[in-house]
Amino acid sequence: MGKSTLARTNVLVCLVVATGFLLVAFLGYRANYSSSAQDIENLSLLVSEDIFHQQSAIFAKPVMASRTMAGDVFLAELLERGVETGEDGDFTEEVVGYLEAYHKAFGYESVFLVSAATARYYSYAGYDRTLVEGDPENGWYFEAIESTEDYLLEVDNDQVTNDEITVFVNCRVLSEEGDLLGIVGVGVRTSELQAVLADYAETFDADVYFVSEDGTIQLSRDHVGYDEANLFDVYPYGDDVRECVLSLGEDETPKGFWIDSAEGVAVDSYMVVRTVPDLDWNLVVERDTGELLAGLQQRFFESMLIIVVVIVAILGIITQTIRAFNRRIVEVTRMAEAERRTAFERATEDLFEHIYELDITNNCSANDATERYFESLGAPKGTPFDKALEIVAEKQIKEEFRQGYIDTFRPSSVMKAFSEGREMLQYEFLMADKAGEYYWMRITARIVKLESEGTVHMLSYRQNIDAEKRQERKMIERAETDEMTGFASKGATARYIEALLSEKLDRRFALFMIDIDDFKQANDAHGHQFGDEVIVAFCDILREQFGKGAVLGRVGGDEFTAFVEIPKEAWAKAKASTLIRALDATCETEGIAWKMSASAGVAVYPDDGGDFATLIGNADTALYHAKKLGKNCFVVFGDLRAEGTVQGVDRRCGNAGYGADRVMRVSSRGESAISDKDVSD
Repeated sequence: MGKSTLARTNVLVCLVVATGFLLVAFLGYRANYSSSAQDIENLSLLVSEDIFHQQSAIFAKPVMASRTMAGDVFLAELLERGVETGEDGDFTEEVVGYLEAYHKAFGYESVFLVSAATARYYSYAGYDRTLVEGDPENGWYFEAIESTEDYLLEVDNDQVTNDEITVFVNCRVLSEEGDLLGIVGVGVRTSELQAVLADYAETFDADVYFVSEDGTIQLSRDHVGYDEANLFDVYPYGDDVRECVLSLGEDETPKGFWIDSAEGVAVDSYMVVRTVPDLDWNLVVERDTGELLAGLQQRFFESMLIIVVVIVAILGIITQTIRAFNRRIVEVTRMAEAERRTAFERATEDLFEHIYELDITNNCSANDATERYFESLGAPKGTPFDKALEIVAEKQIKEEFRQGYIDTFRPSSVMKAFSEGREMLQYEFLMADKAGEYYWMRITARIVKLESEGTVHMLSYRQNIDAEKRQERKMIERAETDEMTGFASKGATARYIEALLSEKLDRRFALFMIDIDDFKQANDAHGHQFGDEVIVAFCDILREQFGKGAVLGRVGGDEFTAFVEIPKEAWAKAKASTLIRALDATCETEGIAWKMSASAGVAVYPDDGGDFATLIGNADTALYHAKKLGKNCFVVFGDLRAEGTVQGVDRRCGNAGYGADRVMRVSSRGESAISDKDVSD
């Protein structure tokens, strides 16, 4: 009877335990499946975000280089001279030298120029060919002529260097009147870009495509735009996928969705699409999750086998087995969670510096790793998340970025973003290292809701973007600086001066508008090389006269501005007089002599205007009157305003009685030597 009871007890216990384990295993499988799917979605979105920033960094340099050449006054003048004198050997030599300089500076294998006047194609290797309309190989050129875009991207073969497939950046070169002078640009080898996409495919098992608005694959690890391969011809995606990929418009928000296996593609694939406005392409990231999900199923059946073995053991020792089962349940659950998190962190550690998880609903860290991270930054264990943010900001983040950091990631801001349907938050700031030196950091956060717990969590990762910021600053400075003189460009001059005026300080400034008198005569009589030498020497005098505190800009071919703080208007008049005297000189080099002089107009802030546009307009008006007075002189706008006429201001002209003429020896290096002597000597 006892044996029968024990047997019945064993069977009953085994049935209960078996049923319980089967339910636990099944629910664990479902939970792991849901969690893995969520991790796949989050990681895919993070990968698409990183690729988006990667391509921005990759294409920023060639676009900036092409636009810099297109806006170069020297190149425009060179092409205009080519129209007037013909594209002879000297012209070709200058063009080739110009392109060779950019080739050496940026390292691109393709640096080219097409003259609109002759359709001749030049590279840094020399004149290559003349482009003929109707030739399919030349379609890109005639498309660029008709375009009104700032620049165009074209994937094509490079006929100059062994027909290698290249992404070309084509920019239009315009004259001051807006006439087309030529097409200039650089090219980036697609093999380099495809290597980046291949690395993503190998690291994250993700296929990456850049497609145009009609579905043509412009760039992937297997295709380039030159192949004219359509994404939906190469891969049998359904119409709903086509609609999602091609109907993004200008919305830069990434969109993710699962692809059904019935559409003839990988089982349970996950796709993220987003637009890339700088390229007019769409970014597509697809992850094949079939292998990962198959692994989960295998582990499920392995768990079933373990249960059978355990049940057999229970028949021998009921009490011990029940206890063992309890311990095993806890152990398996912890191991599964640890394995899931370890796999996720291992897959992302090469891409990001740190990934942390916050429980926003409960205002606390979501795991021990995040808790330890905030402890390492000075927040005591158990500190609420919003308080930890303030501690980190105080100890690690540069002062002007602290409030923005706190406002972006405080729980109330995260919950507001979640309620508005936003899934991503991002903030860039300067952070201190252990030595107290600041470097640029970017934090990107993904907001998710855990349906099983009903809580909102935030996954955040940090990226050191200091090198990216330094490169960006260099490119901006290069674009805002006139290459020949080192002065600020026209646009940069306006921004610098507006920034100073926006401070609304009780200070006085003077804006000098200076023009070289009859400069065209120097170019026509002695050539542009001599003219360039005169401009460099002219700018050396301006730099010496105004010192480091002034904003010096080149706003035209031979027109320059100087913006400087002054104690009173009389100082500006005295400086203008000294300046006109200093610029009254004879330029000499290698047997060539040309009499240089300058005219200037002066406007004073705030009397003559409270913004840049008004000041430069009034300074230009004063310059116009100086020219009418005979040049080689200056006029202050305040005198025009006070006297109501040009008469009465000619006493400030600089062309009468300045003593001995000066001789200025100039060279192609921009060095100048000035001496006071009679010209006849």
